Amino acid sequence: MCGITALLLADQNLMASPELFEGLGMLQHRGQDAAGIVTCGNKGRLYQIKGSGMVRDVFDQPKLEQLVGNMGVGHVRYPTAGTSSSSEAQPFYVNSPYGITFAHNGNLVNAEELRVFLDQDAHRHINTDSDSELLLNIFANNLQKTGKFRINEEDIFTAIKGIYDVCQGGYACVAMIAGFGIIGFRDPHGIRPIGFAKRSSPKGTDYMFASESVVCDGCSFSDFEDLKPGEAVIVNKNKIVTCRLLVPEASFSPCIFEYVYFSRPDSIIDGISVYKARLAMGEALADQVLKKFGADMDIDVIIPVPDTSRVAALQTAYKLDITYREGFIKNRYIGRTFIMPGQAMRKKTVRRKFNAMSLEFAGKNVLIVDDSIVRGTTSKEIVQMARDAGAKKVYLASCAPEIRFPNVYGIDMPSPHELVAYNKTEDQIAEAIGADKVVFQDLAGLISSCQKFNPSIASWDASVFDGKYVTGKVDQKYLKHLESLRADGNKGCFEDMQSPETLGLHNFNLQLK
Repeated sequence: MCGITALLLADQNLMASPELFEGLGMLQHRGQDAAGIVTCGNKGRLYQIKGSGMVRDVFDQPKLEQLVGNMGVGHVRYPTAGTSSSSEAQPFYVNSPYGITFAHNGNLVNAEELRVFLDQDAHRHINTDSDSELLLNIFANNLQKTGKFRINEEDIFTAIKGIYDVCQGGYACVAMIAGFGIIGFRDPHGIRPIGFAKRSSPKGTDYMFASESVVCDGCSFSDFEDLKPGEAVIVNKNKIVTCRLLVPEASFSPCIFEYVYFSRPDSIIDGISVYKARLAMGEALADQVLKKFGADMDIDVIIPVPDTSRVAALQTAYKLDITYREGFIKNRYIGRTFIMPGQAMRKKTVRRKFNAMSLEFAGKNVLIVDDSIVRGTTSKEIVQMARDAGAKKVYLASCAPEIRFPNVYGIDMPSPHELVAYNKTEDQIAEAIGADKVVFQDLAGLISSCQKFNPSIASWDASVFDGKYVTGKVDQKYLKHLESLRADGNKGCFEDMQSPETLGLHNFNLQLK
């Protein structure tokens, strides 16, 4: 899971980098492994800074001042495909044709066959294991076929249509062509989110793409619109906007886990307020709690695991008429544990991140509400912390159903064997994490919690819950291959083999001239 943004300012004398930096900061929750910005200045010259770490660690004022130009693209990375090496920090760049910079959020399910095509047929060298580099080179190869000295919007739409024809998976992308403009497009199923907004300025209209609406809100852009599945939007340097639906027959199936966990509550994605969806999840979860406990209801207090589950927990408590309390105090300077690389790191971080206040737990039967239970690492530590703080009984409720299947569209759930709910009953899950009982949302309730705010969305990517992959091309052979590449137990061995000196335009502080 990653965060992407692109910006074109009407005033050619202004620099896009400060607002791209601010935008990436607002998308930091989507990726904490690496960050990067590439800008385009006079004569189509490109300027780049990217590296491993949080946005605040990669950039400072002197570095931002090096990023010249009124348009650019930015990316925050959380690695799923590839490695967490700094060489795979985005945006990526190819000089031929036309100087293309590219950033992507998602995952391709046919990456291996694309890699073979690019090598054997297109004769393009792929230097990393990132799907983003594959998408970039497919795009570049399609543009190369025009044979033109200068391209136009029609050529770009044709090239993106060529991506849709061969690239299968979930992806939202932004690109910049040197001296031409910025581009955003979304996969034919709309699995990964991306939107588009504008802002009036003294010199004309500024335009921005972003993974979430909160970025555009924070930068004072308005009229945010989600890109439709299979839609591409081009903004050229003259601020002329061209939109085209390139796959009109696409079936819309956005990722429901965006609303459960990844997106900020103040974002609106595909017309659905994440905040309202989580309130509705809390109400639906209350029904599941009543069903589970029945006449044996003995919950004294409901406590959320901050921050994602707060909204839902509050509504659950309200509907059940049970006291709501903040029992876990969060260290805001520790990152999101789910998107940290490696099980050992996630486990170590939980107790550094949360502190349980005994006065809210001691002598009470506590229902802890979390957004989801994935590997069980955080859940097990949270339950033990509640017991250590004096709780009599500890129940754990999840706003999402049991996660039993791997995700193949850009979320780091590659191995079913790492999922605590895999091949387990609710009682076995409770035993595994040390809880007295667990309560899960049912899938119908989760879908209803989101769909009620946009009934036009008829289907969802809920593959981690039901094992149904909307793109096809996902069979047991592929899932085994994915597990071999991305399982926690294999990542370290794979990364140890990578050279820290990967060649090319992937270095930390490089000007492209």
